[in-house]
Amino acid sequence: MTLISFVVPVYDVQGYLRECLDSILEQSFRDIEVIAIDDCSPDSSGEILAEYAARDPRVRVITLERNEGQGPARNRGVAEATGEYVWFVDSDDWLAEGALRSVADRLRATDADVLIVDYVRAHWDGRIEPSVQGRGFHLAPGVFTLAQWPQAIDILHVPWNKVIRRSLLTSIGFAFRAGWYEDVPFTYQLLMAADRISLLEGVSVYYRQRREGAATRTVGDGHFAIFPNWAQVFDRFDDSRPGAAQLRPLLFRRMIWHFLMVRGNDGRLPPELRARFFAEMTAHYHRYLPPGGYPAPGGVDGLKHRLVAGGRDRTFRALRFAFRAKNVLTGGAHAPARRVVRAGRRGARKLRDALFQAYYRTQLRLPIDSGLALYAAYWYRGYTCNPAAIYEKARELAPDVRGVWVVRRDKVGTMPDGVEYVVAGSFAYYRALARAKWLINNVNWPNPVIKRTGSVHVMTHHGTPLKVMGLDQQAYPGGVQDDDFAGQMRRADRWDFSITANSFTTQMWERAYPCRYQTLETGYPRNDRLATATAEDVAQARAKLGIEPGERVVLYAPTHREHHPGYHPPFDPEQFVEALGPDGRLLMRSHYFHDRTGASAENRATERVHDVSAYPSVEELYLAADVLVTDYSSLMFDYAILDRPIVIYAPDWQAYRIVRGVYFDITAESPGTVATTFPDLLDVFRTGAVDSDAADKGRAQFRARFCALEDGHAAERVVRRVLLDEAG
Repeated sequence: MTLISFVVPVYDVQGYLRECLDSILEQSFRDIEVIAIDDCSPDSSGEILAEYAARDPRVRVITLERNEGQGPARNRGVAEATGEYVWFVDSDDWLAEGALRSVADRLRATDADVLIVDYVRAHWDGRIEPSVQGRGFHLAPGVFTLAQWPQAIDILHVPWNKVIRRSLLTSIGFAFRAGWYEDVPFTYQLLMAADRISLLEGVSVYYRQRREGAATRTVGDGHFAIFPNWAQVFDRFDDSRPGAAQLRPLLFRRMIWHFLMVRGNDGRLPPELRARFFAEMTAHYHRYLPPGGYPAPGGVDGLKHRLVAGGRDRTFRALRFAFRAKNVLTGGAHAPARRVVRAGRRGARKLRDALFQAYYRTQLRLPIDSGLALYAAYWYRGYTCNPAAIYEKARELAPDVRGVWVVRRDKVGTMPDGVEYVVAGSFAYYRALARAKWLINNVNWPNPVIKRTGSVHVMTHHGTPLKVMGLDQQAYPGGVQDDDFAGQMRRADRWDFSITANSFTTQMWERAYPCRYQTLETGYPRNDRLATATAEDVAQARAKLGIEPGERVVLYAPTHREHHPGYHPPFDPEQFVEALGPDGRLLMRSHYFHDRTGASAENRATERVHDVSAYPSVEELYLAADVLVTDYSSLMFDYAILDRPIVIYAPDWQAYRIVRGVYFDITAESPGTVATTFPDLLDVFRTGAVDSDAADKGRAQFRARFCALEDGHAAERVVRRVLLDEAG
């Protein structure tokens, strides 16, 4: 018999599901099964589950036809379980390395009916918070009943910190309720029934504290489910169990603590529901108060218990207000004054900026211009990328929307004729920024930009991510340039729409930027030109670059290493074109973070080697090139649309993946051939490996995964959904 059956309910967790499943399946202890319940998830979670089930026979997927909720989904999973033990794991959490081996060893050593494991709270901002109760695990007997060690009542009452003998679940006939707080009766009915309980020291579970999306932090009347769930604990309380008289008062105290925790968080309950919630607290207090009383806490906590007993909601609210007022009054009142003094000393430039900001805030008080869309790309570097493709399609489909671009003063000369623009930092810029209905950018707008009610912010991004981004960078501190992750999230909070090119990107952005935007999985608008390119388009692009018919052109475009300034992969252009043969030509393009005003010392221009870093259209370079050589750049995902050979040249792969961090192994899931040294790169072309069947197969798989949406209509889909408000 399998030792442990994992039951994993899955709903709207595509950004976290892989990490959860990997943390279970990649453990050294293998005697497990994973029963994943797709609870009619609206995202790509079902596809991820199918992928894992196809490659690992230990994974079974149950697909529900309608959303039933986490509790009923767990019930479905338990019914299919075959293991000696059941472990419920939430699909956005993950197991610590080595946890399964420790759990298995402890189960064998104790023959426990219920094994309670320790955990840490993994906060979205990178903080790791140990559990308070875990610090006392060493004080518990090796094996005990709840009556013998009642301190277990105060351990977090959730399913995922308990490994349960399946026969115990069957014998008590427990079934999870639908709705929230279903874990309360599960925990206490189980602990009351177990003859052998044990604890496992050391972290087994990382309990993810999501910035957005946690159900029990959601505002609404769903929190009233706490009352019937606690009622179930007492209505089914078995007074015949040894120690029952001792346990009832302790469970009652825990219940009141739980009520107060939920009521004390005003973010969970709308104001109009708070009085009714408090009245329910009082009703349950008197309904289940033990005849002999209970060990009430002292101090302020004891006062709160007495207020609940007396139904004194107004006094409770007044007490909370008083404590908040005290905290405000003692919280550094002179700081704003000091900031004003410092600001007054910053000179003329800061004064000018203040005047612009004052003008901006004045403009914010004026009505939104319902016909104005403001566009920008790459920190105001000019007219390009996804915003440019959306702008062009909007002129066709939404001619009543006036499009205006933001551009740096030194880039004004690059703007196409007929495209209206404002110069960044000018009064016209602040006016447009304040009053535009739509703000469309492929990077974030500056920090001072205020998201107006009624405005629509569209983040188009500028590539499918290989390297980790956003909050995922917290695991790779060596590669972090901007460690203000809270600031990153505040900027992402302004997004109304996030444009993605594929399901993979959608999944990664959800975990990297866990904010309240709507994802539009449309394909990338900038790639429409590639998806619809004709032979004539290719010929024109090559002619503009002076490429002769019959020449084989390679575009070499390495990415920027922000964590390793000054690094350039070993590359000798002359040796490379020699390896290409007499008809070969090399185009070299640097990352946009680098100087593109002219050829660098390394990018020597010759008859067969051309520095195209300053060439205005990367799409034309794609069309002109027969082969792409790159490393970790998102260019590969765009170029793959053309179904032409791609070579990954990654001489620093091991260092890059460890320091900078990546979402997948590009050397194992490559769109073509891989070279990790410059001599290997030369051999790829000398031997013809660049055109091999293996390279073609890898590219086909890559295209199926990342390019399926690129049909030439991405910009249209965005314009219709965002500017014309058409349902997609």
